Amino acid sequence: MPSRVSPIAPEILTERLLLRAHRIEDFEAMADLWSDKEICRFILGRPSTRSETWSRLLRYAGHWKLLGFGYWAVEERQSGAYIGDVGFADFQRDIVPPLGPFPEAGWVLARQAHGRGLATEAMLAAQAWIDERAIADRSVCIFDPEHKASIRIAEKLGYQFLHTAVFMDEPTLVMQRWRPNGKDAFSDGDLPKS
Repeated sequence: MPSRVSPIAPEILTERLLLRAHRIEDFEAMADLWSDKEICRFILGRPSTRSETWSRLLRYAGHWKLLGFGYWAVEERQSGAYIGDVGFADFQRDIVPPLGPFPEAGWVLARQAHGRGLATEAMLAAQAWIDERAIADRSVCIFDPEHKASIRIAEKLGYQFLHTAVFMDEPTLVMQRWRPNGKDAFSDGDLPKS
């Protein structure tokens, strides 16, 4: 993956959203989002502490500075409210088999933003940005196999089942999406080793 593509998250406008760099002022809203048991049920299995959320905020900023891509804060254009995070990361996860050198897509929105197509809208914009810059030929995403809502979003975004992995001692669904004009199918050498 190329480095230094962008040192800070660029602003992206969609019909209803502004994707922008995270700010220190987002912390309280982030802490509320990441402390919601229902939101975290399929992500961490438990709410995040304030300290973990603070580290997440710093990690988001660090991705842009060191890798040139990362997560955006999602803001509703009409209200100006922070409602979540979307984007791509390299979390260096201890997952078997490894995800490889591909950006990992992810999204999380506050409960009041669910059911309105906002995650799909935000991620389509994020995908267009990363595709335009040819950061990688493909991206991946991982899920608890029971997280049906996010799996449906991933499918709308063009992600397809790749395999089941083990992450944090739990079965984890791995999906992938090829960049348009990228490769359509695996060659034998591309298959992950179990």
